Amino acid sequence: MTAAEARQMIVDTLSAIAPEADFVHLPGTALLREELDLDSMDFLNFIAALHQRTGVDIPEADYPKLFTLDGAVAYLRR
Repeated sequence: MTAAEARQMIVDTLSAIAPEADFVHLPGTALLREELDLDSMDFLNFIAALHQRTGVDIPEADYPKLFTLDGAVAYLRR
């Protein structure tokens, strides 16, 4: 999966959780929970949706690696 494909999948997943968010201007280093006003359940739904879409197991210890868009892209590409 390319970085662009991973980013698009992440944005699509987040769009279902935060449909009002402006992903065009979302910096890759922005904290997703703060920038998109996600609560803890929203973030867990994001993790679960990524797992469902990719089949990648994401242990709780790795959640901080997905706190930013750039981090999530890097995680999915590993």
